[in-house]
Amino acid sequence: QVQLVESGGGLVQAGGSLRLSCVASGRTFSSLAMGWFRQAPGKERDFVAAISWSGITNSYRDSVKGRFTISRDNAKNTVYLQMNSLKPEDTAVYYCAADGQYRSVVAGKADYWGQGAQVTVSS
Repeated sequence: QVQLVESGGGLVQAGGSLRLSCVASGRTFSSLAMGWFRQAPGKERDFVAAISWSGITNSYRDSVKGRFTISRDNAKNTVYLQMNSLKPEDTAVYYCAADGQYRSVVAGKADYWGQGAQVTVSS
């Protein structure tokens, strides 16, 4: 079993920045592909970004490309989502996800999920 705990959410004005963190435990972190998803009120859960166990491969949804960066620090069992130039439409609960297969993370079929972190962007 893998446990994921997100942190770093909060309230920020449009154009500002936040960095989300997700700490994993219960399994060797370097063996897991990681990702971030988000869900706004009344909307479906959407893919945001993913990163392979090696950190070499990553992907982003089109609406965050150039603004968000996913990274990982395997020594700290942590994945990050740096969010810059935030927009009100980025407001959502952000969930950390983990799986042994990168493609499963991208597809939203990860085996493990965090409890979520609220990100609110004011206009």
